[in-house]
Amino acid sequence: MTVRHITSANASSGKSAPAARSTDDGNGRTLHKGRQTKATIIDAALGLASQIGLEGLSIGALAEVTGMSKSGVFAHFGSREELQISVIREYHDRFETEVFYPALSCPRGLPRLQSLFDNWMQRTSTEIDSGCIYISGAVEFDDRPGSVRDALASSVNTWQNALQRSVAQAQKEKHLTDKADPLQVAFEIHGLILALHYEARFLRNPGAAERARKGFTEIVARNKPE
Repeated sequence: MTVRHITSANASSGKSAPAARSTDDGNGRTLHKGRQTKATIIDAALGLASQIGLEGLSIGALAEVTGMSKSGVFAHFGSREELQISVIREYHDRFETEVFYPALSCPRGLPRLQSLFDNWMQRTSTEIDSGCIYISGAVEFDDRPGSVRDALASSVNTWQNALQRSVAQAQKEKHLTDKADPLQVAFEIHGLILALHYEARFLRNPGAAERARKGFTEIVARNKPE
């Protein structure tokens, strides 16, 4: 199960987010009732997964939250696994909408990389209380092969590849040294976000966000051209 919304073409050309496709059914309605119901279920499922994890999702729990019957919820997904994958897709869509696409309006190179990090930090600040599907999902499915793990890993890899491309673009624009390894720089930036979640969400340490920002500044300074 592959998630590839953050495309290299968009990242390279500076194109903005693709326009949403119309879902007009020909009768003047912009969203079919069935799709609207499914979207409502996925939204509720994402809220639950943020609190109790993907593994905590169940058809029964969602039926209770949405006020639907179990058979009604099941009809939209067919299995608990498909429900979990749908939640991962929705989380990925929201992540790239909040973090990736806004950064494309910035000039290529370090300004765009800075924007990506700033947007990521902003999203992380809202997840300190609710939790991050990428992080909690990795804990739940790191050693459990299957389509849910594949969908989750694909989503995370897509984002990390986009981050690596942004580092490489910063090198091309001479904002970062050619000696820097884009994979290593992206790895270190990702590490800042993971540490921020641990420090702020689990340990409740004050100042964690500032330390993450300082870490990013030092990574950039260490990889500036001489």
